[in-house]
Amino acid sequence: MNTDTAPHVLVFSSSPHGGCVPPFHVLVVCTGNVYRSPLAECLLRHRLLEHRQVIHLSSAGTRAVAGMPMAAAVASFLLGRGVQPCGMSSRRLTKEMVENADLVLGAATEHREAAVRLCPVRALSRAFTFREFARLVRSEDAAGVVDPAARFVTLVQGAAARRGAVSTRMGDVDVNDPLGVPPPQVHECLVQIDEIVGRIAAAMRTR
Repeated sequence: MNTDTAPHVLVFSSSPHGGCVPPFHVLVVCTGNVYRSPLAECLLRHRLLEHRQVIHLSSAGTRAVAGMPMAAAVASFLLGRGVQPCGMSSRRLTKEMVENADLVLGAATEHREAAVRLCPVRALSRAFTFREFARLVRSEDAAGVVDPAARFVTLVQGAAARRGAVSTRMGDVDVNDPLGVPPPQVHECLVQIDEIVGRIAAAMRTR
């Protein structure tokens, strides 16, 4: 199930400068929370498994019907890539979820904007679409930062600073909703998300 459906165990990691860095929370958002966001959540969790103690992932939908399972096509896709489906159920996006997130990844612009409307001060510099963040994040922004939570904070700050300079040249930043489209197009969407998550995870992993 989603990591935020039960209370988080507050785990702190050591900072290379001394003291503690709190866990880093990633919230993935789409519309129904049955296709795009649960797939991205499970793939990110799998690819950042070594950081599971300090990187917390969850997902939600802007128009989700609570308690729905992930789409069968998503579960099958994950299994085909050796990833165990997370067993999550859908949830409706709330202001509290956005307030608790250090990074919000929306499947499309509408999802990023929904997060910003719910919590503009918190989300404005922390909310991106999947494709937008994959294009903006740079591993070199966190060069020398070993602690994963501190590293992820630095990477988000770098991506936010870069967005103002390159946004007009980024082109399409949405991943379209696969609900109701033919199976080949559903598969194409899932492959696209898999590739995007791969780029994000590669930048966020410590070297």
